Amino acid sequence: MQHVFPSYYKKFKCINKKCRHNCCIGWEIDIDSETLARYGSVGGEMGKRLSKSISRDGEAHFILSDGERCPFLNSENLCDIILTLGEESLCTICREHPRFHNSLPGRIESGLGLCCEEAARIIIGQVEPTLLETFGESDYYDEIIDLRDRVILVLQDRSLPISERIRNMLDLCGASLPQKTAEEWCDIFLSLESLDTKWTNMLTLLRREHKSIDLAAFDRYMSERQSEYEQLAVYIIYRYFANSFDISEASVAASFASLCYSLIRTLGALIYTKTKKFDFEDHIELIRMFSCEIEYSSENIDALFDILT
Repeated sequence: MQHVFPSYYKKFKCINKKCRHNCCIGWEIDIDSETLARYGSVGGEMGKRLSKSISRDGEAHFILSDGERCPFLNSENLCDIILTLGEESLCTICREHPRFHNSLPGRIESGLGLCCEEAARIIIGQVEPTLLETFGESDYYDEIIDLRDRVILVLQDRSLPISERIRNMLDLCGASLPQKTAEEWCDIFLSLESLDTKWTNMLTLLRREHKSIDLAAFDRYMSERQSEYEQLAVYIIYRYFANSFDISEASVAASFASLCYSLIRTLGALIYTKTKKFDFEDHIELIRMFSCEIEYSSENIDALFDILT
C-alpha cells in the first residue's frame, strides 16, 4: 500500500489560540463510536461534563454552547479535553482536522484542507512547486493518476502566466467552463448553502459591481505572486482529480479547478478595487472563506460538479 502526500504536508501544526477562525466555533463536531465509548468510561467531573455535553440524537456530536462554540473550548480558546485527558482523547475529526485522506486502489492520498487558515498559509505560501511524496509500493496503474501528474506539471510550468497554464490544463483534459455571464455565476454561488453572511455579501457586491473591476490592473499587481494561484490550482487537482471514476469525470475536476481560480482571482480583484491593497493575508482569508463555504459542504460541491458536467 502506498501513502502519498504533498511536500508541505508535515509542516502543519495547529496554532491554537492564535487562530482567527477557530475550527471549534461554528461547526457541528461529530464523535466517532470508538471515542464515544472512551468518553463513556471517563469518571469524575470531566465524565459528568462529557455526558452532559454530548447529543446522541442521530450521529453523536457535541452540543454547541453560546456563539456556536464547542462546549470544551475554554475562555482562552484552548481545548479542555486536551488539557485534561490529553490529545489522544480527541475524537477523530478533531484529531485529524484539517487533514484529509482519500482511499484509492493500492494507495492512500493525504493532504491539508484550505478551510484552516494556517494550512492555507502553508499551501498558498509554498514558494517552490509542490511535489507529491510517495512511500510504499503499489503495482496498480491508474490512467487518471497518470493524467493528474501531467496536469500538475502543466500548472507548474512557470515559463507561462498562470492564466495560460489554466487554459493548457483544460485543453489537456478536454475540459471547459460553461459559457455563463458573471451575473449568472454569482447567482449560482449565491444559491448554494452558506455559512457566513460576509461571503454572500461579497458575492452580492461582485454581482453588482463586476463591470467596474479592472482585472488587468489587478493581474499586474499580482504578477510577482503567481505561485499563490499555482498552489491553489494544484491543491484542487490533487484533492479532487484522483477520485474520478473515469477521464470524463476527471475533466470536470479540471473545470472545477479553473472555476475556483477564476472566482478567487475575481474576488481578489474586487477587494483590490475597493481597498487598493490585497496582501498575502487578504488572499489567505479569501481562500479560507471560499473553502469553508464550498469545499466543506458536500451539497455545494455536488451542485457545482453537476453544473460543470
